[in-house]
Amino acid sequence: MKRNKRTLAIFLSKLAKQKKFSAYLEQYATDPDSAAHILWQAYMQGDIEEKIVADFGCGNGIFGIGALALGAKKVYFIDVDKKAIEITKQNCEDYTIEGEYIQGDISDFNLKVDTVLMNPPFGVQNEHADKVFLEKAMELSDKIYSIHKIESKNFVSAVSKDHNFEVEGVIEFDFVLKSTMQFHTKENYIVKVGCWILKRKI
Repeated sequence: MKRNKRTLAIFLSKLAKQKKFSAYLEQYATDPDSAAHILWQAYMQGDIEEKIVADFGCGNGIFGIGALALGAKKVYFIDVDKKAIEITKQNCEDYTIEGEYIQGDISDFNLKVDTVLMNPPFGVQNEHADKVFLEKAMELSDKIYSIHKIESKNFVSAVSKDHNFEVEGVIEFDFVLKSTMQFHTKENYIVKVGCWILKRKI
């Protein structure tokens, strides 16, 4: 694959997607354009190529597969949902990409990595679920790219300060939540979000 952001977005758009989503797990797919933008930023900052990457709450594997396409040395795909791991495996096999697949709670993952990419639960259905993801990422990596609602700015900053991390930047964008849950009354919901770029302080 030619390495540029547009080609990456097209590649990611072809990945198979999950058909059923859990409200409790707050499973919402990251759209290919947003994922490509975040991945390209990470790639340009030297956080992807030849790095060991973890895709926390991998869903269909969009972040981890994108990282492998951009030259990551190894990617761990972690998700508690068995169906998510299955669709990630399918996507990797379809494009002859290999990763390490771990079905289980994120709190049980304990391998050091260079970079964590994640679109964690926002903590609406399961309070503090986002904090669990952030703290685990900060335990295992020095560089994190993590999506949160834009109003979570103070929360992310506080957790970062408590764990000796600094905010390098925030990529703001509109997150389109498609009608995938029974309680959704509109076809699409627009949520203002940001991808926080977090780095451990030296």
